[in-house]
Amino acid sequence: MSAAAFSKEQMLPQRIGPIPAAASDPAALLEQLKLHKRALVQSYARASDVRGALAVSSTLLPMGALWYAAAWIGSAHGAVALLLALPMSLLLLRCFALLHDCGHGSLFRTARLNRAFGFVFGVISGMPQYVWSQHHHYHHCTNGNWSRYRGPLAILSVQEFDALTPRQQRAYVRSRHPALAPLAGLMYLIGQPRLNWLRGTRDLLAHLRREKVAQPDVALRTLAAQFRTRRWKTAAEYRHMTLNNLVLLALWVLMSLWLGAALFFGLYLLGTALAGAAGLVLFTVQHNFEPSYAGDDHEWDYDEAALYGSSFLVLPGWLNWCTANIGYHHVHHLSARIPSYRLPACHAEHAALFAGVHRLRLRDILPSLDYLLWDADGRRLMTVAAHRAARERAA
Repeated sequence: MSAAAFSKEQMLPQRIGPIPAAASDPAALLEQLKLHKRALVQSYARASDVRGALAVSSTLLPMGALWYAAAWIGSAHGAVALLLALPMSLLLLRCFALLHDCGHGSLFRTARLNRAFGFVFGVISGMPQYVWSQHHHYHHCTNGNWSRYRGPLAILSVQEFDALTPRQQRAYVRSRHPALAPLAGLMYLIGQPRLNWLRGTRDLLAHLRREKVAQPDVALRTLAAQFRTRRWKTAAEYRHMTLNNLVLLALWVLMSLWLGAALFFGLYLLGTALAGAAGLVLFTVQHNFEPSYAGDDHEWDYDEAALYGSSFLVLPGWLNWCTANIGYHHVHHLSARIPSYRLPACHAEHAALFAGVHRLRLRDILPSLDYLLWDADGRRLMTVAAHRAARERAA
């Protein structure tokens, strides 16, 4: 066989054969996964511009229809129009899930389309997509390593929790109560991105004014390059933050002129709060659950964390659509290059590999939110109640 023919053959997607029956315990399944991972990724990490376009159109067209319905209903019955916040929140949730795909470069085959629609979904959801994706990449690089990444709830280790006063411990638990999820979602999507941009811009302008006085011969571009802030890491992040905020603010003005500020912001903020709450809850329970892999720098393993530190959230079909199949989180963490529309097929074809993945159903979501502590010694997550009970037994 010629070198050219061999090279071409090697590039073709491969299929994984039947998994040996002996691969039934976690260690054996992990070994099989590592053995077959490359072939699995080659088979499914194939984006399609057609399927990406269908995902986009099936989201944005219903979203536009809901806003037109709000305008029609709101002209006579403004309060009734607020009922549209529920279906709108589901579409906003899907928008954020597709933004997530664009950030991984997996929704479309071409980088240009991923960037373009990532920006669009970022404006719709209120989140600067490029900046968010940089931070999200860190999550993928540290998933299951709880000494480096503590999830959206920023959970404490048992030692850190014990160091708090009783009042601080109560505040810690209360601040992570599910009832606060809509407020947290609204702050996450609307409040924090705007405040980061405004405060960072204020600090940048103050820096430029101060340094220009001290160094009048130095160009503003050079002075700007010297500016450091915790609100963004690179000039590219700041440019994306600025563009996202300016377009979003302009869109708020236009929508207020069309619908009236009261109806627009009432519907928009309510829908965004519900979508943000659902997103934060879903993201949390996909990593916070009783048998979740919870390692640290010393023993962390990427594939083991994907298999046992990410849950398989078993959802009804319509909710899988609204979340762009993010419930198949174990497959997504195995390779973020697999598009969301290929995750179910990958899971189904290689179900034997994923036999040890922890499954969660809707009824399991609220109990999983109680896992607010990391036990580094036991390499597990645990509830505050379980931790206190263990301390009482040891006393």
